[in-house]
Amino acid sequence: MARFDLTGKVALVAGASRGIGAAIAHAMAEQGAHVICSSRKIDDCQKVADEIIANGGKASAMTLHLGVMANLDDAIASIAAAHGRLDILINNGATNVFYGPAHKCPESAYDKTMEVNVKGPYFLTAKAIPLMIKSGGGAVVNVASIDGLNPGLLRTVYGMTKAAVINMTKGYAKEYGRKNIRVNALLPGFTDTKLASALKEMPGMEQFMEENLAIARMAQPEEMVGAVLLMVSDEGSYMTGECIVVDGGMTI
Repeated sequence: MARFDLTGKVALVAGASRGIGAAIAHAMAEQGAHVICSSRKIDDCQKVADEIIANGGKASAMTLHLGVMANLDDAIASIAAAHGRLDILINNGATNVFYGPAHKCPESAYDKTMEVNVKGPYFLTAKAIPLMIKSGGGAVVNVASIDGLNPGLLRTVYGMTKAAVINMTKGYAKEYGRKNIRVNALLPGFTDTKLASALKEMPGMEQFMEENLAIARMAQPEEMVGAVLLMVSDEGSYMTGECIVVDGGMTI
């Protein structure tokens, strides 16, 4: 695992309180990184950080609201003051405010979904880049979704935001590769998280998975971390602008 080693790296995980974000935080800490667990709820992030520390890793927690620009500035300034560097950024925070027919989506739900899923990751990355450049480079992983490739039923706005994240990933990768900053994306399929709970509970979901997935079950959050470790470590040193699909064969 030497080429996946992250010893000495400082990593910020946005949306680390549970699910895929928490799994990524644990995995990077196991590889030696100091992981900063962040979300809107500091208590939930502190719990993840405490678990990492109890397992022998290095971690801390901070409040980070992707919809508040001043909060993004404060977060990056705090990391610069405490660590003097930022090597890895995981943009995992996301929401799906409205689940239903596209023509019934309220403007407020549209705005909130765009704010958290697109505006937040865009500007968090923008604000992190100067510190990454100062640190000699870095790696960004945006957690998108297969909905960004093929829109899901009753979640049109969510799919639109994830398509934007995919394009954002490629745009940032093209602009900052010469600054030694690599930007890639993870595209999960059906994963057993709170965000996917509405899908999990839909009637006929087991039959749907049996008919449409090569691996006919939902993924666990921990099954997403291998691809992320590849993208943030030296093993992925020539990889940028890529969108890795981890979906059990859903998009075949």
